[in-house]
Amino acid sequence: MATQYGPQHRPAGGTIRLRHRTVHGYRRAFRMAGKGDAVLLIHGIGDSSDTWRDIMPGLAKHYRVIAPDLLGHGHSDKPRADYSLAAYANGMRDLLSVLGVERATIVGHSLGGAVAMQFAYQFPERCERLVLVCTGGIGRQVTPLLRAASLPGAEVAMQMLRLPTMRRQVGAWVQVLKWLRSDLAVDAPDLLRVVDALPDATSRNAFVRTLRAVVDWRGQVGTMLDRCYLARGMPTMLLWGGRDQVLPALHGGLGHVQMPGSRLEIFENSGHFPFRTEPDRFLTSVRDFIDSTEPASFSPEEWREMLRNRRPAPRPPAGTPPVRNLRPA
Repeated sequence: MATQYGPQHRPAGGTIRLRHRTVHGYRRAFRMAGKGDAVLLIHGIGDSSDTWRDIMPGLAKHYRVIAPDLLGHGHSDKPRADYSLAAYANGMRDLLSVLGVERATIVGHSLGGAVAMQFAYQFPERCERLVLVCTGGIGRQVTPLLRAASLPGAEVAMQMLRLPTMRRQVGAWVQVLKWLRSDLAVDAPDLLRVVDALPDATSRNAFVRTLRAVVDWRGQVGTMLDRCYLARGMPTMLLWGGRDQVLPALHGGLGHVQMPGSRLEIFENSGHFPFRTEPDRFLTSVRDFIDSTEPASFSPEEWREMLRNRRPAPRPPAGTPPVRNLRPA
């Protein structure tokens, strides 16, 4: 039976329900609603399309919104497979092709942001805009929790977190963080929600395989900064939580400098999940960005020229919105 959102999450086009398509022999889950220009929402590691439930109905009033469960996540299959960024980008291309979508605005959160950047790099002709939300793939820094989760034995540690006694201890720890007004307390409920979304060994193994493709004990394995000059002509917006303790907000400033003509907006009271803590503001920001920009046009000749010469990025054009509310994480 299809999973459905509650009545408060029903857009004008009908209930947002879970659907499935089989691609390359693997069952892939996704949610889709609305009509018009396509917007693809890519969730972060360990999460699922359900993470977008607060903003998907609002977007679906104006666009055709597609929110997949990445392979190894949510209700999609969890095979022993390639969980690299390139493989995920290929999977997004193939799902869009199956659904008859040629081009889309790509919105990616955390790992999903790195997948979005990889998608734009591999398939620039199919990407109209980029919205990068607390994205991975910019700096090396990442929370020690993820570095630890990439180490041997992480699967056992995650299983222990689900034990009742351990959950009570973690709950008490979260309350202490809230009392101390720690930035980490902002994201604690969502981080625990992600752990709860890994109910069995198959899910946990897929999570660890995905994590180890992008993070090791030293931090993020790679960044897209060496290719950011290719973003010229691609409308790009970076959204970040000023209290993000998973990926520091300073990464947003670094990406903004390196991506020609990009926009940056900091949600000063949010952490790693600004679309969940401030959904109305997030919706307004994304809609304003889409409505105020033209879709990217792809020129093979210009792409070839940039690759050959790695021309320095020009200064942002006059009128580019400034950085707003940036502060150290």
